[in-house]
Amino acid sequence: MKSRSDSGEHYYSKQPKSKPRIGLIRTHLRGRLFEFLTTSGVFSYRRVDLGTRLLIESMILPKEGYILDLGCGYGAVGIAAAVFNPDLHIVMVDVNERAVRTAKENAKRYRVANVDIRQGFLYEPVEDMRFDAILSNPPLSAGLQIVKHIIFGGGELLNQDGLFQLVVRSKIGGRQFAKELETAYGNVEVIARKSGYRVLLSKKP
Repeated sequence: MKSRSDSGEHYYSKQPKSKPRIGLIRTHLRGRLFEFLTTSGVFSYRRVDLGTRLLIESMILPKEGYILDLGCGYGAVGIAAAVFNPDLHIVMVDVNERAVRTAKENAKRYRVANVDIRQGFLYEPVEDMRFDAILSNPPLSAGLQIVKHIIFGGGELLNQDGLFQLVVRSKIGGRQFAKELETAYGNVEVIARKSGYRVLLSKKP
């Protein structure tokens, strides 16, 4: 996974310093055409990256309840979930202020009223909430400790039988993160594999 934007900044910086360059992505996800506004300084702003695409294509969504899209970027995962299931309440979080602004613009474009987008570090903006599913394409380049915090912190916010779904590079921590999920939740399975990525799922007992 790329760790920096074209300017050399980390896409998980709170306030990217580079001049924003606005773009538009058109792509099909789960058989539906989507258009997303994007901007430089946000992860994979030129296209929906392969890991995010696999997560969207394979994510398991409950019929109702609260979903967290952690590290939402410009909003592809959370907005897709909101479009495919309007009965869900989607909360989207990113530390990158530019990402949050862009995600909010994309939510307006799709007129999804069931979306709440917040700026902040990992779970801090939603510490008082509980979720039926957590979805994340984590910043692997931020280091193992950050991803472990995402994995173990999610267990504190999931309802019973809640689903934690994480996309990882198969050759970069795939087995390690599967072990961490097994430790955190007592179970883990691979629900999708493609193009060097895999989506791991654990259920909170």
